[in-house]
Amino acid sequence: MNNENRNEEAVSPVIATILMVAITVVLAGVLYVWASSLAGDSTGGGLDTYTFSDRDASGDMGETMDDALVHVQMTQGDGLSWAVLKVSIVVDDGASYTCSTDATNECTIGEPADGDKSWDTSEEITISESGTDLCNGENGGCDVVVTLTKIGVGDEDDKVIATVTAYADGN
Repeated sequence: MNNENRNEEAVSPVIATILMVAITVVLAGVLYVWASSLAGDSTGGGLDTYTFSDRDASGDMGETMDDALVHVQMTQGDGLSWAVLKVSIVVDDGASYTCSTDATNECTIGEPADGDKSWDTSEEITISESGTDLCNGENGGCDVVVTLTKIGVGDEDDKVIATVTAYADGN
C-alpha cells in the first residue's frame, strides 16, 4: 500500500481571517449605502402635527344664506399659509363644498383679524354659508365636518392635516 502523507487542510488560518474581514467590510459598505439611500428619500423635512378645536358660531340660523356655522381654532402646529391651505366642509353627510376667503363658493372662511398671510396657533377662523342655505337650523342644527388639507408644493402630494367634526347649533 502506498501511504502518502497528504495535507488536507482547506485554507490556512491567516487566509480564513482575511476572508472574514473582507466579507465584513463588504457587508458594512452595502448596509451603509442602503441606509444612506433611505435617509435621502425623506422629503417631508419633519412631521407636521396640528390639532384643532371647534365651537358653534353664535346666532340663530334661518332661511338666509349667510349664516355663520362654526369656529375652528388651531391649538397646536406651525403657521399655515392661506396659499397652501384648502378648507372643505360636509354638512349633514351631504355634498362636499370647498370654502374660500371670498364669496365665490358655497361657504366662506373668515380669516383671523390679524391680517397676516397665515393661520397661526390660537387663531380662530369662522366658516359661514355663502349664497347657499347649507344649514337652516330646522332640526336644531347641523353636523359640520371640516377637512383641512395642506396643498402640496412642487412634487409633494396634498396632505389632509385634520378633520374636525363640529356641530352648528340652530339657536
